[in-house]
Amino acid sequence: MKKNSLTDDQKQELFETLKQRFEKHMHRHTDLIWDQVEKKLQQNPNAVWSLSEMERTGGEPDVVLYDESTDMFHFYDCAKESPKERRSVCYDREAREGRKKFPPENSALEMADEMGIDLLDEEQYRYLQTLGEFDLKTSSWIITPADIRKLGGSLFEDRRYNTVFVYHNGADSYYAARGFRGVLKV
Repeated sequence: MKKNSLTDDQKQELFETLKQRFEKHMHRHTDLIWDQVEKKLQQNPNAVWSLSEMERTGGEPDVVLYDESTDMFHFYDCAKESPKERRSVCYDREAREGRKKFPPENSALEMADEMGIDLLDEEQYRYLQTLGEFDLKTSSWIITPADIRKLGGSLFEDRRYNTVFVYHNGADSYYAARGFRGVLKV
C-alpha cells in the first residue's frame, strides 16, 4: 500500500462511517444526497485519504455544504471538541522552530498540510457554529491574516456563554485544550 492511499477494506469502512454520520446529522446538509457525495469521493482517492486522516485524528468529518459554483462538497471537522489527536500544537512551523523552550512536536499548519486539508478560517468556523455547539471546553486555531502573523500573533476560536469568540495568542503558544479544525473541499 502506498502512502496516502487506503486498502479497499479501509475505504469501505470509512465510507460506511461517513454515510452513517451523514444520515445521523441531516440538519448539516438538508438538501444533499449521500450517493452524490460518495460518487464524488470515488473519483478522488486523495480526498478519501485526507478524510481518513481527519477521521483517524478525531475530527469526525461531515459534509456541511455544497458549493454549486465550484461543484464541491465541503467537509468540516464536526467533533464536539477540537480533534483529540491534533491538540497541543502551535500555529505554524516558524513558531514551532522559533520556540526556545519546550517546542511542541508539530504545528497546526504543518499537520493540516500533511493531511491534505486546510484550517478553517473565521467565517467557516462561525458557519460551523450555526450547525451545533462546538469547542465548549476546547479551542481551535483558525487561519490567521498575514499582517497579524507577521507580528508574531495568531488567532483561535471557541464557544463560551452561548457566544463564539475569536481570540489572539502568540503563534508559538500551545495548550492541551487547543487544536485545529479542518476543511476539505471535494
